[in-house]
Amino acid sequence: MLAALPELREITLSTLSGLQTLPTLKIKTDDDVEYWKTTQSYLDYMIFLRRLNESVVGYTLPWRSERSIKSVERMTSLLDILFQWIEEIPPLKTPQRFGNLAFRTWGQRLQEESDDILSDFLGPEYVQVLPYIKPYFLLSFGSFTRMDYGTGHETSFALFLLCLTLVRFFHPHAEEERELVFTVFLQYLRLCWKLQDTYKLEPAGSHGVWGLDDYTFLPYIFGSGQLRDQTEIPVSSVLHPPLPPTNLYFMAIMRIHDVKIGPFFEHSSQLYSIASGVPNWGKVNSGLFKMYEAEVVGKRVVVQHIPLGGLLEWEKSAEISGATTTVSTTAAAPTQFHGPQIEMRTRNTPGNYSTMLPMPATTAPWASSSIQNRTSLSMQPCDNRRNMPPPPLPAPAPFSSRTQIPYPQTTNRPWRVPYEDKSSPTGDSGKKTT
Repeated sequence: MLAALPELREITLSTLSGLQTLPTLKIKTDDDVEYWKTTQSYLDYMIFLRRLNESVVGYTLPWRSERSIKSVERMTSLLDILFQWIEEIPPLKTPQRFGNLAFRTWGQRLQEESDDILSDFLGPEYVQVLPYIKPYFLLSFGSFTRMDYGTGHETSFALFLLCLTLVRFFHPHAEEERELVFTVFLQYLRLCWKLQDTYKLEPAGSHGVWGLDDYTFLPYIFGSGQLRDQTEIPVSSVLHPPLPPTNLYFMAIMRIHDVKIGPFFEHSSQLYSIASGVPNWGKVNSGLFKMYEAEVVGKRVVVQHIPLGGLLEWEKSAEISGATTTVSTTAAAPTQFHGPQIEMRTRNTPGNYSTMLPMPATTAPWASSSIQNRTSLSMQPCDNRRNMPPPPLPAPAPFSSRTQIPYPQTTNRPWRVPYEDKSSPTGDSGKKTT
């Protein structure tokens, strides 16, 4: 299937001087997010992720490369340096639950020495690429101001790898793309886990139990891609830990068990729904791609901190409308409004109400068209409410099926303690003493 994917375009080093701008913050509104989806850089990123995903289908961990790739060895050496800095900058003894202040010291060292370590990493041949990849590299390990880490920082590292592939520091061949996932990305993932554990980084923009994972997303895509074409390991196997570290999906699940306590279905309801309601790994893999486009790169609060421009062009591509149909299956449908009519007060006319505005309904990427086309209820007088038709059924939950495994009815919550009545004074009878 890798042969069916589009080839990733190449930006030659001789054309770098013709790039008009360096990467800067472009996304400030929701309209900017929609515009980004029409640019060449967004198309490049989607092609890049799908090529990485296809390169690992049917392969397991631990991985041993058949031959050494110099660019991959340089990348692992660079990440080894960052690992060493953690040992040299221990956490401070502070009472904060999240965000040890030593992380800012680690980040300051990264910013001060980034030019030197990136120059050594690129070598004289590719050193002119440095100003175009440095912003993504600095953003890949968390926010040194908020002392947190999330899927936006993970996306920045993936864009860092994309830029290096566009200029052919890495080559878009199946073997080398597999190395990027199993060697480079896995080492990056372990580095970020080390940073989170050492400096107690807070999840950036966590959705709590309603999010897939507090910190990361791509390991679930690549891991489900590894398991996609086999049938021996069912999707429900993730509900029976401990899991072997044979794929990135299992490793991410076991990471959750290491940092969270309590029933899995309570603190990771999305992952539980996938495990209990999706019949095969192929649907898991395709569904996670849709969810990633909708909940990560489609959310302004996630991507507004990612700079664009330079190698990742902000201009529209003339060929993108035809190319996206072959890469992505999540083309946005026209906005439809199914909710009741509501009155909204406008800022320009204080004290007055604007005309009746439609309230948009939330359409999940996995929702079927039959649900979207249902006739919405209209606002009716109070006297006629008894004659109103029953409300429509809610959209199905992410990756759910009609026959889901029910949640357990009772659980042992470690934070609950038996109730002890201390209202009465000491005495065996429990009555007040006079």
